[in-house]
Amino acid sequence: MTDPGTAFLAATVRTATPLALAALGEVVAERAGVINISVEGVILAGALGAAVAARTWGIAGGFAAAIAGGVALALVFAVFVLWLHADQIITGTAVILFAFGLTGTLYRVLFGATGAALSIPTIGPRRIPVLSSIPAIGPAFFDQPATTYVVYLLTPLLWWWMYRTHSGLALRAVGEAPVAAQAAGVRVRRLRLYAILFGGVTGGIAGGTLVLAQVGTFAEGMSAGRGFIAIAIVVLGRWNPAGVAAAALVFGAASALQYLLQALGLALPYQLFLALPYLLTLAALAGVAGRVRAPAALARADEV
Repeated sequence: MTDPGTAFLAATVRTATPLALAALGEVVAERAGVINISVEGVILAGALGAAVAARTWGIAGGFAAAIAGGVALALVFAVFVLWLHADQIITGTAVILFAFGLTGTLYRVLFGATGAALSIPTIGPRRIPVLSSIPAIGPAFFDQPATTYVVYLLTPLLWWWMYRTHSGLALRAVGEAPVAAQAAGVRVRRLRLYAILFGGVTGGIAGGTLVLAQVGTFAEGMSAGRGFIAIAIVVLGRWNPAGVAAAALVFGAASALQYLLQALGLALPYQLFLALPYLLTLAALAGVAGRVRAPAALARADEV
């Protein structure tokens, strides 16, 4: 029988994985001065792409379609924000509504109103030898689906790139002073485009993870606010990839708490635990308000 503490840690990591993927993409976009609140829609587009493609082309095809769906939706956002100079918040909201409508319509057209015949292949945990044998934390952190290990690799790589390379410095410069960055030779619009599309890639993988590594099906609106939580994670993580990964674990623990309390046999309303991640989002944003400094050009009208 699995120890409740180990099961709780494993559920924390599993739940945190799609949040961390979406938030790591969002932190790159926000460091470039773009707040892409449409990440909620990007996750949903990735989830539907994975559900549709995996039935025909398997797991690899599912993730490829998830990435394509996320990038396509991110590109729509980028066109309106970077070339048409639309307001980032309003555009992001419109893209979310578009994503909900489009994915819901396609889901009903392809699978019917109930999706009863929907059968999607999934990936199981991949145990890492030696590391998975570490007491307590080994089974929780090193017996997970492959996308969790992507987070483990992506976090330090992003940190190193952002703080130890010239291109990472250019990204941060664009988020702080785009006019000065352009005067120094940085292609601001191009860099912001790449940052937004990177967020589309990781957001699409996050959606694919929900379908192909966790639930094995698709449901309308299954992103369930994860995109908004990812934005809160970026703030709580102080726009630092390492902080973002740690904050994702905090939110993952809040979601996994319901499983621990059920295992302990506590008779508490399950609705309380379903609401806990969203309550934590509000508390985190209220707690850090005024204590952290966002990139100076974040969400400002395009100056270049």
